[in-house]
Amino acid sequence: MTRRVGLVLGRVVFYVLLWAGIALLIAAALIRSFWGSISVNQMVLNLVSVETDGGGGALVWIGVLGVGVLPLVITGSVAAWRHRRRRRYPSAGDLTAYRRRNRARTAFALLVATMAVGGTTAFSEVVAVGDYIEGGNSRYDLGEYTVDPVITGEGQKRNLVLIYLESGEATLADDQLFEKDAFASLKDATQEADGWQSIDDLQQYRGGGWTMAGLVSTQCGIPLKGVLAAASNGAFDEQGDVATYLGGTTCLGDVLEEHGYTSMFLGGANAAFAAKETFLRNHGYSVVKDLAHWRATGEPSTSFRSDWGLSDQRLLAHARDEIDALHADAEATGTPFNLSILTLDTHEPAHVHDYCPVDTANELASVFSCSMTEVAGFVDHMEEKGYLDDTAVVIMGDHLKHMNANDQFHEQLDHHPDRTIFNRLWIPGGAVDGSNGALRAGVDQLNLYPTLLEAAGLTLKDRQAGLGVSVLAPEIPAGSAQAMDPRRYGELLDSRSADFYTEAWTAKNDAGHGGHRGVPQPQDQGISILQGP
Repeated sequence: MTRRVGLVLGRVVFYVLLWAGIALLIAAALIRSFWGSISVNQMVLNLVSVETDGGGGALVWIGVLGVGVLPLVITGSVAAWRHRRRRRYPSAGDLTAYRRRNRARTAFALLVATMAVGGTTAFSEVVAVGDYIEGGNSRYDLGEYTVDPVITGEGQKRNLVLIYLESGEATLADDQLFEKDAFASLKDATQEADGWQSIDDLQQYRGGGWTMAGLVSTQCGIPLKGVLAAASNGAFDEQGDVATYLGGTTCLGDVLEEHGYTSMFLGGANAAFAAKETFLRNHGYSVVKDLAHWRATGEPSTSFRSDWGLSDQRLLAHARDEIDALHADAEATGTPFNLSILTLDTHEPAHVHDYCPVDTANELASVFSCSMTEVAGFVDHMEEKGYLDDTAVVIMGDHLKHMNANDQFHEQLDHHPDRTIFNRLWIPGGAVDGSNGALRAGVDQLNLYPTLLEAAGLTLKDRQAGLGVSVLAPEIPAGSAQAMDPRRYGELLDSRSADFYTEAWTAKNDAGHGGHRGVPQPQDQGISILQGP
């Protein structure tokens, strides 16, 4: 009986290892094919909030079938085949058959071991498990360098418009590498001679590289990570979805809400994907309009791409209507606004909408150009309406262009030495108090958080928020993370900082969002409040 139990348990272990090896190997192949190399945090944060509708479409089902179903089918088929072979072997007494069976068992054990090791190794490499483990041994902790914003005045409040360009990499403007300058129309609409500025050499933060990382880094000033450290402390609800999104962190929307702003987000995709809507609503955005909203407005099916959502042409058309209403309300009531927009057309695989004429051999080059033309049209609308007189505008890519196995432009970008994020900045009057008008170059996305607060006209103590220092500040305060040498700064960003992220994901302030240390108000410091944008 003991021997039989041992044999059964051994077979179960073998088949579990075979299944796990196959699943991990397929998962690694799919991830590399569709996303390239990713991080543990990126994988977890996208897995807990996948959407088949407007969140990748067929990719979700490919993952379910490829990682969930196919390994079970293969493992079951192997088990059935081996069971039939065992039944054909003669009973005890046939030495040759006995040896043949032992050789078969040994070969199968080696196959299973190879599959398990190979699958684990491939998966660990593609999701950077080694970096994740190494980050847990870092001597640095983000909590020691993260600064909650302290607003010391709001006498120059302005409306704020943020436009995130999907995969908006500045390198795509190089018409020596590509068939055309993808940003030509947008650059024409935001010329330096007219008062627009740009941050030279704007870097994707170390560890970033996907949309939610771009939103969190620029609006909260911290790397997007730590969900595994917080999972056991209530970050997920009973269905495994993100229940609160960095609720213990003070982000842009929180500060703006505390100072009387109305915040609205417009995006073409399903806002539930990657828990984007949870993040936005946890951090001061009272209105979120996404795929479901645009469908409800009666947009024709030709306005949508099946895998993600609404075209940029129609999204920016709606954005014009929204800013007209928001600006009229701001003028009538003195309530400033923050309008944030996320484009979609440039998300691969390339999809050509009817409004986009293809004049390049590579369709994606034309798609990028068409999307930027629509953004340029929105900028022209704001200028024609006079909104730029009292509204700051920040246009920036959410991350560098992905370079997975199926993505285009490998030849031009794989070994490019200077990949940066496209950006444009407009501040009415050209500068803020305490600034000489110049923008600090060579910064990463984490520095955009304090920059956005200052662009909105809020006076920020020490020009710091999160890990960043405003690019409008001519000097970096001593002790800031931005004052660290590049190697140490990189180690800081790699740090797992488990305690910091546990609090960041699970804590809440009295309002139910943001601010594990609170947002000090001007009235707390005896500063009078001036109403109006």
